Amino acid sequence: MIDVMVGIPAENAVFATYPLIIKGIRKRAEIETRERPELGEIKVSVHHLSPEAFHPEIDGHRMLRSKTSGRRGTLFIYPYEESAVEAISQRLMTVSVLESYSRLGIDFIDTDDARGISTMVRHLHAKGHTRIGFVSWKYPIAGHWVARRFGGYAEALADLGIGMRRDWVMNVFDGVPRITPEEVLASVARHTRESGVTAWVCAADHQAYHLIRNLGAEGIRVPEQCSVTGFDGVEPPAGLRRVTSMRVPHEHIGSSALTRMVNRIVYPSSPQRKILIESQLVPGETVSTPPLT
Repeated sequence: MIDVMVGIPAENAVFATYPLIIKGIRKRAEIETRERPELGEIKVSVHHLSPEAFHPEIDGHRMLRSKTSGRRGTLFIYPYEESAVEAISQRLMTVSVLESYSRLGIDFIDTDDARGISTMVRHLHAKGHTRIGFVSWKYPIAGHWVARRFGGYAEALADLGIGMRRDWVMNVFDGVPRITPEEVLASVARHTRESGVTAWVCAADHQAYHLIRNLGAEGIRVPEQCSVTGFDGVEPPAGLRRVTSMRVPHEHIGSSALTRMVNRIVYPSSPQRKILIESQLVPGETVSTPPLT
């Protein structure tokens, strides 16, 4: 049995990526069962448990106690508290999906966040944008993915010779209070109108779609008055244009994670693996040339 811990409630439709990851995990488990009969049937058990609700002393003990009944490893999807992951990884084979825990030395499968966002910034620059902001949300457990995506943004600006304005960057810097999505919207609208920002790079598609819908309510048209980009390549909500994004092959990521788990079970002392999978630019309908001033 392979436990899959999904770091969001099952009913949370904002994160439209995890069903594809689970699909890839299940399909690969069927293939591995056929191709490696010596391992026996590889069953997958999916658990939706938000990071703040996962308690190593309770949930971890339950999982570890059940090891004798056939549990062989755990896949963690999305960021969890490092202490929680550590408690499990000390007793069961553990692979992380879409998050890294470098101190723990466990395998992880992820997309190349920095390269993907860098590609997006260069796409905006090719359209004529030089006043580009970066938006993220405040999360209970942010993980490292926002920082990596911001790193791609900052690196691309530096390579292109574009100055970075700290006040055009939201929910990234330490020492600066995190703000709510509503406050992010107000700041984006203000900087679009008053500071001449012509494009906003969002750290994820769900942030981008929320921003686009609410900018419309503020009287700011996308992409006519400002361009907005996302990351993940999920399907747009009803009534909204497809956001320009980086499509992440989530099903392939799930498949790779299950394969990595099987290899870790077979070769438990092999070196740590850090696997990054490329994303692909999806042009979408939310980027145009900067408005004339």
